[in-house]
Amino acid sequence: MSIQELSQQLKLSAFYTAFIEQETQPAYSELPFEKRVQMLLEAEQLGRDNKKIQRLFNQARLPDKSASISEIHFTPDRNLDKALMLDLAGGNYLKYFRNIILHGPTGVGKSWISQAYANKAMTMGYSALYLRVPRLMQYLQTIRGDEEYLKYLAKLKKINLLILDDFGVSPLKAAEARDLLEIVEDRVNQSSLIITSQLPIKEWHGYLHNATIADAILDRIVHNAYKIEFKADADSQRKKNAKEAMK
Repeated sequence: MSIQELSQQLKLSAFYTAFIEQETQPAYSELPFEKRVQMLLEAEQLGRDNKKIQRLFNQARLPDKSASISEIHFTPDRNLDKALMLDLAGGNYLKYFRNIILHGPTGVGKSWISQAYANKAMTMGYSALYLRVPRLMQYLQTIRGDEEYLKYLAKLKKINLLILDDFGVSPLKAAEARDLLEIVEDRVNQSSLIITSQLPIKEWHGYLHNATIADAILDRIVHNAYKIEFKADADSQRKKNAKEAMK
């Protein structure tokens, strides 16, 4: 069996590509055999890492795949703690299963920044998934009571970073609040959440319908979360972007 056939059978495509490169470049013949093997294995590892990252990006369902921490504007009107936000980009919150809450007026960039954090997390090998809370609740309503419901919750549990966007747009019904409790309960000391909301955190209790369920949810979300509050003047970030597009 040829090296090409063995590589295909063992799924070592990057290894074989690097091998062909070594065979066609005379300079590699001057390297020790051990070094050449090491380079082949490193090429395979890099190839697998890149495939994993691409797979993570495809699964994340981010509306803005280009969102980047490096493009966050720390203007005075946004009231953002630059040191904290850049520190979070390092990913320690994921290692310690902590949450991030982004709250403030509409149009200030909360959703975009949540996606920037997700993009950074995926480059470090963490899985991520973006969900809008209203759509999530609609979907859970259609599968509640079916086997698919438990399968979907199990799927969400495996995600390292779950983004819940537009939290608090409208009050949750009792069943929806219980759904949310199931989701956040599965993530305690297991994985992280990023929540974006127009509602001040102090108003979340009323949004969650049932006082007992609200207490349970908030205890699991808020107590270990980094809280980032956005400010905006009359000319919001969204309006600024619209003006730029019209120039």
